[in-house]
Amino acid sequence: MHAALPAPHFCTIDAVDHALEPILRGRIDAKAKPPGSLGRLEDLAVQLGMIWHPMPPRAERATVFIFAADHGIAAESVSPYPASVTRSMVSAYLAGCAGMNVLAKAAGADVCVVDAGIDDDLPPCPGLIDRKIARGTRNASREPAMTTDQARRAIAAAVTLVCDAIDGGIDIVAIGEMGIGNTTSAALITHRLAAAPIADCVGRGAGLDAAGVAHKLAVAAQAAARTTATAPLDVLAEFGGFEIAMMAGAVLAAAARRRPVVIDGFIASAAALVAVRLHPEARDYCVFSHRSAERGHKILLETMAATPYLDLGLRLGEGTGALMAIPLLRAAAGILTDFADLSDVLAGTLGRRS
Repeated sequence: MHAALPAPHFCTIDAVDHALEPILRGRIDAKAKPPGSLGRLEDLAVQLGMIWHPMPPRAERATVFIFAADHGIAAESVSPYPASVTRSMVSAYLAGCAGMNVLAKAAGADVCVVDAGIDDDLPPCPGLIDRKIARGTRNASREPAMTTDQARRAIAAAVTLVCDAIDGGIDIVAIGEMGIGNTTSAALITHRLAAAPIADCVGRGAGLDAAGVAHKLAVAAQAAARTTATAPLDVLAEFGGFEIAMMAGAVLAAAARRRPVVIDGFIASAAALVAVRLHPEARDYCVFSHRSAERGHKILLETMAATPYLDLGLRLGEGTGALMAIPLLRAAAGILTDFADLSDVLAGTLGRRS
């Protein structure tokens, strides 16, 4: 684990108390079941117990925050889709008819769509939160994607937004994104913060063929050769997107308010790595939902010592994997709050629960 860095201090995050782990495992082992018989759900219950301590975990209200922004590097044809698709997909989210909306309904989660930096002026719309930093980033293959000040402002905007939402009663934070070209940004962040070869970080994204991946790799390599930045905020400014910066801020906000934050796939995990490099304590608040089919995600998971709960071959983004994991958090919380103890079952002393 990297040492804590002196800057910037976006919020105060307390580490979870790992001394609670054997106590929580003892409580779970005392439930009316064979020890360990609920597998990794028990691990998740322990994590939630440590996050929420001294209160019992709650998992009723979940919100997925979808941060959307455009990327200047999309001008290099690193995606099979034009940049205009970012706005089109945001319109679909707001209409409630995108894949993300379908899965949010299934998961019983609210949806919050945030304009972090779409290259268009969207009219006010119910369900859309305007936190636009700029109309897209610059082309990271030729110059820094954003200024350090813009990166700071994007993180801070999300910290405020998500902290306010948690203070309003949210129990579970989930993060997702939309932004044509953002798998290239995530690959560059992975390359630099995880110290991995760029070729191991660049994948198919939204469906590139072999020639498209080769071109995308060449563009990413050009961007990587442009700077030697390694500090997390500098790497974010050089290669990131406003939606990635805001997802990092959402991770920090959830950790600051002692709430679990469900991480989606490759791009959200790159944002989580930025957050963890800024505040290592934030790692214990992250629940990694699924193993993405996108190349490079394995590197991020290994770097953060994360084992995801689902492996469904997903690579859509948009918070879809995070949404599929929300029922797991609800089940894990219930192990601690609603599951009878074996001693009560055997003694026949079960009564009406208060």
